[in-house]
Amino acid sequence: MESIASLLEAGSEVLRNAGIPDPRREASSLMEHAIGRRRAFILAHPEHVPGADEKSSYREFIRRRSDREPFHYITGVKEFFGLEFSVSPAVLIPRPETEILVEGAILRLSGREKPRFCEVGVGSGCISIALLANLPAVEAVGLEISPDAICIARSNSIKHGVASRLDLRESNVFEALGHGEKFDVIVSNPPYVPAADIGGLQPEVRDFEPHQALTDQMDGMSIIRRLVHEAPAFLNREGTLMFEFGFAQGEQVRGAFSPEIWTELTFQDDLQGIPRIAAAILAK
Repeated sequence: MESIASLLEAGSEVLRNAGIPDPRREASSLMEHAIGRRRAFILAHPEHVPGADEKSSYREFIRRRSDREPFHYITGVKEFFGLEFSVSPAVLIPRPETEILVEGAILRLSGREKPRFCEVGVGSGCISIALLANLPAVEAVGLEISPDAICIARSNSIKHGVASRLDLRESNVFEALGHGEKFDVIVSNPPYVPAADIGGLQPEVRDFEPHQALTDQMDGMSIIRRLVHEAPAFLNREGTLMFEFGFAQGEQVRGAFSPEIWTELTFQDDLQGIPRIAAAILAK
């Protein structure tokens, strides 16, 4: 009879041979998902024998992870800003550094009268939904080019009770916005990985996450340039544009902002001390 202990040992070995960092921890987490039990149960009951379906699910999860499929695509969920989001290969897996973008947007939206923001590139909806969950008076428009991503974002917005305040639209950057629509904040985590760098990404990212959300298939700056150039038409007076950008793109980002249009350009570092978030205020 195969117990949790023996299954974990075998699963850890498979992941170790596949080059997965911390294979024991990942095998244990996949066991939690397979048998629907918390880690405390697994630690306290190594002799427990899972059911046949549970063992089959666990082995399939181990196989998928050994093929370098991201853990969160296997489980279908990812925590972000204290909330649980459904994810699939149609959307990027939310990253911790993107929480810095959310924190900054909360500060910019707080205290405004009837605040409204727009997100360009909604993906799973994690940014917009985290903002709406923490700012109950705020309304938002979410723009996204992928219909599959919109479905996931809509499901997540319903799950977290903010669907009535999030207007999701299929759009290439700002194309779905009407003339005269204005926002206090425009926020985005655009595709900023240069096409030349895709091959050097981790297999989990390169082979599984949606390339449309990772790269513009050019230098990684084309969508950022569009954001900076087109956002003024949709911002209220003294409105803010905020977005995430990539490693070593700081000077290019700085050069995209005209001082005649934008003021108070600031950069904020991520958890590794790398400049990651740009924010600027519309000057006129």
